[in-house]
Amino acid sequence: MRDLLYLKDEQIKDFIQLLFYAYRETFADPKDLLSKKYFGPAHLRALNLIERNPGISLTDLIFKLKVTKQSLNRVLRDLLKNKMIKQIKNREDTRKKNLFLDREGKQFFETVYNAQKKRIFNALRNSEPESVIKFKEVLKKIIDGK
Repeated sequence: MRDLLYLKDEQIKDFIQLLFYAYRETFADPKDLLSKKYFGPAHLRALNLIERNPGISLTDLIFKLKVTKQSLNRVLRDLLKNKMIKQIKNREDTRKKNLFLDREGKQFFETVYNAQKKRIFNALRNSEPESVIKFKEVLKKIIDGK
């Protein structure tokens, strides 16, 4: 464990490459499902955040995705057209809209989730409990920039 305190550039490059491969494989699993709807990774990221945060505002979605309003609008138009999401006016401020998965969106998201779940579930199940906890901690630190 002590050698982790002195990570060399090659070791860090290896971690970055592993993160890339893990991301690639996890998001390749539902690729066929997405392509049938003419959706891409941006659609999946939006669906995922809306599913995990029902009623999320457009502003919060832009902030969490770290994208421009213009690029998100194209994705949201596709999702609305395909009845994946619905926009409901905010009760306190009717200028704002809150986003929710529609019935079709919930079913589609569940199908996509199940395609991804198998890989993640198997990896977690075949790991030691301490590894899973540490892995989650490291991922959070990567996200937070710590």
